[in-house]
Amino acid sequence: MWRHGDVFIERVESIPDGLEKARLAVLAEGELTGHAHRIQELGAAVFFHGTADGERYFEVTIPSATLVHEEHGPISLSRGNYRSWIQREYHPEQIRRVID
Repeated sequence: MWRHGDVFIERVESIPDGLEKARLAVLAEGELTGHAHRIQELGAAVFFHGTADGERYFEVTIPSATLVHEEHGPISLSRGNYRSWIQREYHPEQIRRVID
């Protein structure tokens, strides 16, 4: 498992059935800065629309791809399937997404 700012990433055996490919190749966009958690190498990963609970899935299709964001160090991900989700925080009124 990896943590990239407010984004968590976990390697998984497979992409769930029924998810459609996404056109946007970004795991998450920063709400305050506009910076994006994305794969640096063009065409190195296939992204899928998120699930109802906010999870995103992607498949790295080359031997190694680099997850980048302007405010965090790069993470190297090997070929395979991954699940990602945004960290949540507790407030007395609600549980909400962490804002990066």
